[in-house]
Amino acid sequence: MKPFRERNPVIIGALSLAVLAMLLLAAFRAQDLPLIGGGDTYYAMFEDTGGLQAQDEVRMAGVRVGIVKDVEIDDGQVKVTFKITSDEQFGKDTGAAIRVKTLLGSMYLALEPAGDDQLKKGSVIPADRTEEPFDVIDAFSGLADTIGDGSKTSDIDTTQLADSITVLADLTRNTPEEFKGALDGLSRLSANLADRDGEINSLLTNLKRVSTVLDDRDEDIVKLMDDADVLFEALLQRRDQLHQLLVSTQTLSKELTALVRQTRSDLKPALVQLDRVLDVINKNEDNLDNSLRLMAPFYRVFANTLGTGPWFDTYIQNLPPVPGAGTGVEIG
Repeated sequence: MKPFRERNPVIIGALSLAVLAMLLLAAFRAQDLPLIGGGDTYYAMFEDTGGLQAQDEVRMAGVRVGIVKDVEIDDGQVKVTFKITSDEQFGKDTGAAIRVKTLLGSMYLALEPAGDDQLKKGSVIPADRTEEPFDVIDAFSGLADTIGDGSKTSDIDTTQLADSITVLADLTRNTPEEFKGALDGLSRLSANLADRDGEINSLLTNLKRVSTVLDDRDEDIVKLMDDADVLFEALLQRRDQLHQLLVSTQTLSKELTALVRQTRSDLKPALVQLDRVLDVINKNEDNLDNSLRLMAPFYRVFANTLGTGPWFDTYIQNLPPVPGAGTGVEIG
């Protein structure tokens, strides 16, 4: 079989990315797999969606027990398909309601257990046992239409209206500050994005340049990876030699340490004597300089005397003449 390092790295990288993408998709859609995503499917009929969407939670007594799979129109009503993934029991007369999850409009499906036994799989909760969320905007719109029509103003029960407004105030008593905080956060986020628009554009431009350079240099990158693979193989092949070198270096260090320890008693007297010799030389530095200076003329004459051949070429000054010689021959 051909080893991986001899195969085309581009093809191997593409296959690896495809496998990772498939695994990531399977992880996100695990609930739909036959062996992993278990649970029983039920249906509920509503007059209005109330903002409920697929993938919203299904809760019972505030505890998540499933997930909404689909929301569709069925014969003039809204049919909600949901799956229960827990082992919680709820009776055959169980009802359902769409509740508000967050101030930003997220919803969830709330089950209201009722009745004996257990609701059968695939059962449909009829519209008379379901409840849509209260829409504040629709209520105020209807109030505006009613007040705007003078003929109907006299039919308004002011006492009932006051009670309704009180109930509405109780429902929204704890929401203003939280809602204001949410709007503040959204405003700041949008402001930051607007202020950083130029930087974001620059970042995207630079990312495009980087991707273009990487695309242009893909062959160089592949070659670099191949060279790195060769380097690692060479290091693996030289691993034993490198290990032996390190072991030998450690052994040499130990031997030098032992040598220094063994010769310490001999080295100390020698160093002491050398220090004394240096002291003597330092004290007689001037005498040594004078000796070298005076030796220079003698050495020059001596070199002339012996440098003409295998004989001495010199003369003696202030020597009186030999009586009777008269030859004028110098004695050499």
